[in-house]
Amino acid sequence: MSEHKKLNITVLGAGSWGTALAALLARHDYPTTLWGRNAAQIEAIDKHHENTRYLPGIPLPESLRATTDLAAAVSSADLLLVVTPSHAFNQTLHAIAPLRKAGAGVAWATKGFEPGSGRFLHEVAGEILGPDVPLAVVTGPSFAREVAIGLPTAVTVHSDDEDFALLVAEALHGPAFRAYTGSDMLGAELGGAMKNVLAVATGVADGMNLGLNARAGLITRGLNEMLRLNVALGGRAETLMGLAGLGDLVLTSTGDLSRNRRLGLALGRGQSISDAVKEIGQVVESVDTVDEVMRLANRHGIELPISELVQRVLHEEITPVEGLKIVLAREQKPEYPEGLFEAH
Repeated sequence: MSEHKKLNITVLGAGSWGTALAALLARHDYPTTLWGRNAAQIEAIDKHHENTRYLPGIPLPESLRATTDLAAAVSSADLLLVVTPSHAFNQTLHAIAPLRKAGAGVAWATKGFEPGSGRFLHEVAGEILGPDVPLAVVTGPSFAREVAIGLPTAVTVHSDDEDFALLVAEALHGPAFRAYTGSDMLGAELGGAMKNVLAVATGVADGMNLGLNARAGLITRGLNEMLRLNVALGGRAETLMGLAGLGDLVLTSTGDLSRNRRLGLALGRGQSISDAVKEIGQVVESVDTVDEVMRLANRHGIELPISELVQRVLHEEITPVEGLKIVLAREQKPEYPEGLFEAH
């Protein structure tokens, strides 16, 4: 058994994605603990090896432990993987900071920005945990249910610390799960957050039965918006042409397991936002994320027509039908008037 196989890993957040990643790590023979707040749900995972709320009907490894005891879960871990919604990220890191074992790195598979401040999660983590704690983001096209049942998946792990990125990637990498590495945390996080906004737009178009041509056009022009904002912020183009950007955008825009796509579909069919979110029954990240995306765009003078219309629809300033009319009324122009990253 290699040194890496002896790592004790704790996954924080027992939603669908946290549970799927914890199950994956346990199947890779890492001693893995899943922490969550809901005592009944955690007991069901620990004793009956099933997350009945988020991944019903999918058996979890018997070796996977689950607990509500945060101190015990964190203090024994060599690697911490945070998989909470973005609105709980700051609070979770503050909670684990004093409990963290010396030398334990922190990775996260949370997507989105810090609500209110618009900060990237790596900025939040660096401020709370300090410069000496290795940090990494896990992102890419990955539906939790498919990972949980063992279907092939590829993600990417980005970190400023090459060795830590490799450590996290090696833990995740297995027979049906490929984990690549990179060093562009900002670009990786932007892609993971912004694709949720664009998935709403494609969902709206599909909900209105606008056809596959419209869907492909929205995905492509959406990628263009991601690329332009990314380069303005200092990210690297290749990050968004890979799993963290294009890969995640295609999956979230076309796959009906995507909560953000389902929100768009409901809106396109005329449902209200409150009814659609209630029906989905889980956090829909795009509702908060779109405001942070547009705040960043406005700060850097970047025009993002699709993202802006999603914001106006989600704030119920305009209907999806009115948004469509605005898109179709835009002037004819070159696809890339000044090159890839200057296009508006």
